[in-house]
Amino acid sequence: MLEALDLVARWDVLATIGLAACYGLFVGSVPGLTATMSVALLVPITFFLDPVPAIAAIATASATAIFAGDIPGALLRIPGTPASAAYVDEAFALTRQGHAERALATSLVTAALGGLIGVLLLSVFAQQLARIAVRFSSVEYFWLGCLGLTAAIAVANASLVKGALALLIGLFISTIGIDIATGHARFTYGQIDLLDGVSFIPAMIGMFALSQVLRTVTMDLDGRTVTAKVGRLWIEMVGVVRRYWANILRSAGLGNVIGALPGAGADIAAWVAYALSRRFSRTPERYGQGHAEGIADAGAANNSAVAGAWTPALVFGIPGDTVTAIAIGVLMLKGITPSPRVFITDGTLVHAIFLAFALANLIMLPLGMVAIHAARHALAIPKRVLMPLILIFCLIGAFAVDNTLFSVGVMLVLGLIAYVMEENGIPIAPAILGIVLGKIIEKNFLITMIKTQGDLLGFFDRPVAAVLGVMTLGLWTVLIAAAVHRAVRPVPSEGPRR
Repeated sequence: MLEALDLVARWDVLATIGLAACYGLFVGSVPGLTATMSVALLVPITFFLDPVPAIAAIATASATAIFAGDIPGALLRIPGTPASAAYVDEAFALTRQGHAERALATSLVTAALGGLIGVLLLSVFAQQLARIAVRFSSVEYFWLGCLGLTAAIAVANASLVKGALALLIGLFISTIGIDIATGHARFTYGQIDLLDGVSFIPAMIGMFALSQVLRTVTMDLDGRTVTAKVGRLWIEMVGVVRRYWANILRSAGLGNVIGALPGAGADIAAWVAYALSRRFSRTPERYGQGHAEGIADAGAANNSAVAGAWTPALVFGIPGDTVTAIAIGVLMLKGITPSPRVFITDGTLVHAIFLAFALANLIMLPLGMVAIHAARHALAIPKRVLMPLILIFCLIGAFAVDNTLFSVGVMLVLGLIAYVMEENGIPIAPAILGIVLGKIIEKNFLITMIKTQGDLLGFFDRPVAAVLGVMTLGLWTVLIAAAVHRAVRPVPSEGPRR
């Protein structure tokens, strides 16, 4: 660790971390320009850097971009990154109440603390977590995906029927493209661009950002300007730590474990943490109306998951998410092969990566304050100027996914669909998660059915799969029973007026 400190405490490495943090904050705050995209754009620059600053730049940009996605989510209800979608309604509700500083302070401090806890767990338990992660088969991933979908319905601020309807819309969209079992095209109607399915990024931009623009144009929303001050933000941050320290510890641990599962990532970690937060909260009725507790749990989980995703990447060369998939390529380019012996062969470099992660989360606090202080002025811009600017960013973000106008068309169509959904009280969040997890669930379901030759009991053969399956089916039972109880419960009659 001391040798690693010597590698990191150099002016070029520290300068790289600072520049990458500013870059990540900018990219993450622009809807459509995700943390993955920010890292991908850094790859050509890493060719000219030494291994330590190259990996430090990737780690820093991804960590700060995940937090920066909370800024437009809180101020404009437009999540900058997919991980922010889980609690965007909660943060925006606080802003509408005039408490944007509370929402942003909660996002910032929990992101930094969650990231630091994630780095600590990564440095201590990396090899143990990796051994657990590689034991997950298609059965466990199937139940994990189902559990995530169940959590989306459970936290939706709508009836069970409307939440399930939104989820089915998202799952239907995820089936568009090539059938992974038969190889036949589904619901493409001759469009070659749809053979690979509907890309998640244009879908998220359209369903959150474009629908919000349409609502703002068609409704006279409150245009209150937020007057949060930097000093007030520090006070809010201290209050958040004092009130929710137990939530932060719990969700950071959960996020680190979920992040270590290949393919899970910060998105699922945020959704699961938010659902558990609402389930075990003493004030669940406040969720959806602007409650900082949900933001604290989900914010700590998604930034801890960013660190957790490096566990299988470093120990087994298995990417935990798309960011670490790019990082593995950079590591191998620098002559470092991820393996269980990496802590012996390149132990100093591995610990240098841990230190760079820690510095990235520490520097996130002052730089995040500056970013929040600058971004809050967005609400003071007149709507006739702000909404066209947001629409331009939406178009650029959708086009940047694969440099085709077709992605822009997908964004526009799904934006209109989301606007109609919300006008009829159907939530968007379950649909978004359905698009994200639909392919994962279908793929792992078919693989498991092939392995078990169609025996459904095979989904409960493995101990971890059995636990996840029972939890998921138990949640389904509770949700259905609660909905039936509400439906058959007699409406209390009003007493005589006095």
